[in-house]
Amino acid sequence: MAVIETDAVILGAGPVGLFQAFQLGLQDIRSHIIDALPHVGGQCVELYADKPIYDIPGIPLCTGRELVTRLQTQIQPFAPTFHLNQEVTEVVRLDDGSISVRTSAAQHFICKTLVIAAGVGAFQARKLAVEGASALENTHVHYRLGDAARFAGQDVVVLGGEESAVATALKLTLEPQAPRSITLIHRRDVFQAEPVLLQAMREAVVNGKLQLLIGQPTELLSRDQHLHAVQIATPEGSTVERPAQHVIACLGLSPKLGPITHWGLAMERKQLVVNTETFATDVPGIFAVGDINTYPGKKKLILCGFHEATLAAFAAAAIVHPTRKTLLQYTTTSTELHRLLGIV
Repeated sequence: MAVIETDAVILGAGPVGLFQAFQLGLQDIRSHIIDALPHVGGQCVELYADKPIYDIPGIPLCTGRELVTRLQTQIQPFAPTFHLNQEVTEVVRLDDGSISVRTSAAQHFICKTLVIAAGVGAFQARKLAVEGASALENTHVHYRLGDAARFAGQDVVVLGGEESAVATALKLTLEPQAPRSITLIHRRDVFQAEPVLLQAMREAVVNGKLQLLIGQPTELLSRDQHLHAVQIATPEGSTVERPAQHVIACLGLSPKLGPITHWGLAMERKQLVVNTETFATDVPGIFAVGDINTYPGKKKLILCGFHEATLAAFAAAAIVHPTRKTLLQYTTTSTELHRLLGIV
């Protein structure tokens, strides 16, 4: 792939990463945003998408998903480019002061500034820990739905008891070319999902579009690396086999710090040490904002991350626009900020 040259790369598309793009935009800095998840929102969407948040200034109440939607609307004037479903694997500061950033999708960026807003790390799917699973990953064992058309006419088992599992099973029932059978399996008949999804799931079971099986998977049965059944231990102590050519394991996500530890940045307790005047790390041109950083008095709040992103943007402007004087301007009165925001 061609090298992408840009003023700024933001690692992390959570609320703080999104607001970082807004603050950089106010400094006339365009950015590219990279995230390991296939969608924006980070921890805010993965862990509390529909839970209430009460401490965002000027917004008495919103859900995690609503906050992310508002932030996406706010950054539209600056049109950051998103690169999702890929992890940053390498960060190197070059001799000319620019920063080389490479990802797991073989993308290569050369940027003047890098802002790490990675939260508690890259969210990765919890793996299915049963016999035979690891050998079938990416062929018969999946951790995201992806292109549902690939399951047409086949037996599919969905594992999990959270909203992602329920939603995945339901989406499969609505496909024009649906699987031959869809079975939702969970260790108990209790699911954590929105009432409307739970009702739709129960209706799909009654209508025969979805089968529900309570139990624990104990083994994936395959021949010549081709899955043909899932072995299930039921609460009654019996063992049953469910035909399956594919398993979609929606077992939740866990954050992993990943390659950040190998980038030569000063760290304390798996967090990046920063200067609170600029939120710069010890490597020039690299900043860290949000839950990924640490400093005396650090508080892991979205509100604090917004403050950190603001100061990091001012410091980044001094690097990206070295001949300009970085002035404090107000969006209420500044014609320059109005121009950047597209306000006529």
